[in-house]
Amino acid sequence: MGVDIRHNKDRKIRRKEPRSQDIYLRLLVKLYRFLARRTNSTFNQVVLKRLFMKNKTAVVVGTVTDDVYRHFGKAPGTPHSHTKPYVRSKGQKFERARGRRASRGYKN
Repeated sequence: MGVDIRHNKDRKIRRKEPRSQDIYLRLLVKLYRFLARRTNSTFNQVVLKRLFMKNKTAVVVGTVTDDVYRHFGKAPGTPHSHTKPYVRSKGQKFERARGRRASRGYKN
């Protein structure tokens, strides 16, 4: 008598296309399917796999804008960037305030 082999765990269960009917998502799938096939880049394969998944935004169809500039503002050090210059404190508890105090009435 032979041993029965269970074949129900042999097949890979993964999506071949996205569930969504969003045309922009479908365009991205079409693009990255081509890139994954024609280039040997694993990044394109990973992006294609992520596009099939649920709630995974890996790439979007859109224009490149200056959103980062608007979010963070101007770089520090450039004119009108509204950043304060780095100035060390000159108080009593800092480097230059060593030794005897002339401002005190007693020897410290």
